[in-house]
Amino acid sequence: MKHPLALALAVALTAAAPTYAATPAKKADTAVSAQTANPFFAESPLSLQYPQFDKIKDSDFAPAFDRGMADQLKEVEAIANNPDAPTFDNTIIAMEQSGRILGRATSAFFNLVGTDTNPTREKLQAQYAPKLSAHRDAIALNPKLFERVKKLYETRDSLGLDAQGVRLVERYYTDFVRGGANLSEADKAKLKAMNAELAGLATKFSQNVLGEVNDSAITVDTKEELAGLSDERIAAAAEAAKTRKLDGKYVLTLLNTTGQPPLTDLENRALREKLFRASVARGSRGNQFDNTGIVSQVVKLRAERAKMMGYPNYAAFVLEDETAKTPQAVNAMLGQLAPAAVANAKREAADLQAMIDKEQAAKGQPSFKLEPWDWAYYAEKVRQEKYAFDEAQLKPYFEMNNVLENGVFYAATQLYGITFKRRTDLPLYHPDTSVYDVFDANGKQLAIFIADMYARDSKRGGAWMNSYVDQSELYGTLPVVANHLNIPKPPAGKPTLMTWDEVTTMFHEFGHALHGMFSNVKYPYFSGTNVPRDFVEFPSQVNEMWADWPSILANYAKHYQTGAPMPKELLDKVLAASKFNQGFTTTEYLGAAMLDQNYHQIGNPADVPAAKDVMAFEAAALSKDGVSYAPVPPRYKTPYFSHIMGGYAAGYYAYIWSEVLDANTVKWIKEHGGLTRENGDRFRATLLSQGGSKDALQLFRDFSGHEPQIQPLLERRGLTAPATGEAKPTGSK
Repeated sequence: MKHPLALALAVALTAAAPTYAATPAKKADTAVSAQTANPFFAESPLSLQYPQFDKIKDSDFAPAFDRGMADQLKEVEAIANNPDAPTFDNTIIAMEQSGRILGRATSAFFNLVGTDTNPTREKLQAQYAPKLSAHRDAIALNPKLFERVKKLYETRDSLGLDAQGVRLVERYYTDFVRGGANLSEADKAKLKAMNAELAGLATKFSQNVLGEVNDSAITVDTKEELAGLSDERIAAAAEAAKTRKLDGKYVLTLLNTTGQPPLTDLENRALREKLFRASVARGSRGNQFDNTGIVSQVVKLRAERAKMMGYPNYAAFVLEDETAKTPQAVNAMLGQLAPAAVANAKREAADLQAMIDKEQAAKGQPSFKLEPWDWAYYAEKVRQEKYAFDEAQLKPYFEMNNVLENGVFYAATQLYGITFKRRTDLPLYHPDTSVYDVFDANGKQLAIFIADMYARDSKRGGAWMNSYVDQSELYGTLPVVANHLNIPKPPAGKPTLMTWDEVTTMFHEFGHALHGMFSNVKYPYFSGTNVPRDFVEFPSQVNEMWADWPSILANYAKHYQTGAPMPKELLDKVLAASKFNQGFTTTEYLGAAMLDQNYHQIGNPADVPAAKDVMAFEAAALSKDGVSYAPVPPRYKTPYFSHIMGGYAAGYYAYIWSEVLDANTVKWIKEHGGLTRENGDRFRATLLSQGGSKDALQLFRDFSGHEPQIQPLLERRGLTAPATGEAKPTGSK
């Protein structure tokens, strides 16, 4: 969680990022009484300031927001009105040290909204969104504060600061400018109104997405209709039905992606179609959760803001502060990958159609045309035929806790020397979570790690890392970070067996956790994963490489009942199949990434599609970019594309951009000895520990010694190299 003031400045034009508000609140006389009154009014006394989840009540949040923001506004006013000439300490450091109550309260609240929301929290989120936006603008648009920062910026090279201090001054100045500090008073007023409206729209969008996921779950009457699903998944469906008071029936819950896990195994084609259609209809059904109007208004407001700020479109505004720098650079990268990806997807589709034809002929039945709800099902059959294994063979070797402790943690121990110890004395925000102390190679505590792996109705979809406490020398704090997945929870007493995708996702998210835990910076602004959006996925993607590293996999891929290691021939088949279905995977991703750019590269607000035209705009955009291929819809369709309502607006391309860096880095590590402490220490020292304290691409160069190239990515994904040369994410315009 970025320091609250830095966050307020950096996201002044990003509506769906966590936001804050202030209204008067009662003050406590002492730290003791404050702590008794509200757990956010003083630092947590627990280890590493770990949140007091057992003491936090929903009724604590509003008073903490109010008190925290009121206090921070006073702190900011004192800085802005300081009669002394601005200095690094009395302006920049003073801002870094402001808003501590606010930081604690908002970190806990927004993390809990994502992991375990409820009606009270949703109401608070909606109630505070416009207030929070107003507070953010009160800081970002404070003219006296900006003048002090501007003076320091103009003399930054003569202040006697080290490189990190100079960069901090530069980043504060940039954030103020991008937050609207140079606008006229009239435009500042317009900006405040836009930000307030966008904050409310973003909150409503996210709540609609969760509501629609739950509302669109498919109810199935008989077990026979679920043929093909494992006993564990059928039991989970029965349990989901019970929680909805549908005893005797079965409920297939949805994830917030276009594809749904049961589509891989369901033999009932009609049920597959029903499940798929329910998934893609979400948010555009004209019900109370319809998001098309919200999308239209958000895109329009963003286009208007960009124009007000002097940019041709919102993407140009966003990308200027990323490593990509320009929409043209992103378009070139995505456009270069799309033809190869779609061509590969069509070749894969031909194999799937052949499998359909063969299977139907064997049944003496007429064949049918491959549809999107057939892809996962027949891809698994083709995988079995080509590589003689299926996912069901793998799952018994991937028991969840074993993967975490003897796979993910073990890899980190081998690479970095860090160790982990489960602890049960700290309070949990949900009983399904677990907590670990993390120790450095020298035995000193490095961090606390929270593992939250199960799906639940109160949890948003996807997988992510967040931070409750950031590392910084200024605060004297060490990290408290969490990883979240959405693995279906089995019935009581049954093991949690993971798919290979879930295994690699666990390694991926722990790469983010390492980025946070290894942070070693002075200032909260630069801590951990506070780096450009198109760089933040890079370290996490690198960590995926250890999932199938032979010595790591041998340590955790053991049968949950017998303890027998996964047979080498099965592992060999897994590795041989690593490029299988990459045409599909890349195409569905590119569809979403290019759709994001299409919305945010609209320059004229009048050209933004109205609510009734949003889905038609989506179809036209996919067709224009050459990724409109019916069997492979985008990974996220517009009404449930949560990324573009939050920090990934105009930035969903970041995953593939980061993967270029990742593929280069994996190649470098393999060429330099693979899993060694020397390689781990180098990656930690040159990149993971630096946070945002240096230019992102310079961090890559510091580690690898060269500029990034696209070829390793093409080779990894099994894509034909384009004839137009290389696309390099160098950030040059």
